[in-house]
Amino acid sequence: MRLRAILSATVLAGGLLVAPVAAGTADAAACRVHQVSQHWECVTPGAFCSAAAHGKVGIAKVTGKRYRCKQSSPRWRWLR
Repeated sequence: MRLRAILSATVLAGGLLVAPVAAGTADAAACRVHQVSQHWECVTPGAFCSAAAHGKVGIAKVTGKRYRCKQSSPRWRWLR
């Protein structure tokens, strides 16, 4: 019986350690491209950008690096 209590406590403690990591990934997955003042947030490097973002700066959702919406062939993309 004592062994079962120890195992249960260990499993519960392990679950508490994993929960914050899962919540952080959910926030990144829920991030959508949106305009904030003069820049855009949650951009994906290399992805197409909207006409409203042409020439504007965007911040990548994972790395936090700056990208600019530039014309690449006939399409506009988030590039460095």
